Amino acid sequence: MDGVEFRDVSFERAGRARILDGFTVTVADGEVVALVGASGAGKTTVLKLVNRMLLPDAGVVCVQGTDTREWDPIRLRRSVGYVIQEIGLFPHLTVADNIAVVPRLERWDVSRVDARVRELLELIGLPHDRYARRWPDELSGGQRQRVGVARALAVDPPVLVMDEPFGSLDPVTRRQLH
Repeated sequence: MDGVEFRDVSFERAGRARILDGFTVTVADGEVVALVGASGAGKTTVLKLVNRMLLPDAGVVCVQGTDTREWDPIRLRRSVGYVIQEIGLFPHLTVADNIAVVPRLERWDVSRVDARVRELLELIGLPHDRYARRWPDELSGGQRQRVGVARALAVDPPVLVMDEPFGSLDPVTRRQLH
């Protein structure tokens, strides 16, 4: 089965209450699923289990039909687009370089990387000529969030997980990105 599958997954932090207990859900390719819950309910934990930032105490998490424990962690993380709550742009890299991180790690040729960066900046409403050479601290919170989304989409990953990706965006921009 492609997509993402959680089969009877449990997870807890040592000395704390169990965060997940028998969690089971299947997300097929092309499906969109939103996890809704109170702060501390385990939404971010679920996302971190997808890209093996965490491992389940019990049960199985599969990405593209393979148990995350069987994936090389770096391969897995490069094949899962991940937008984190805190955005996580590299402050020492320009906007273009932030978006280009994974394509360069995947050894894309320069012209392909440049074309993809240009395409994604246009897609997120930040014209390449005005924003590619800017630094993250020169952007608003909403602009930084959009660059984080572009970086997650850069290699057109088969799986995309987003942790409150539109929280810092105004309603108009949020609608455009959706």
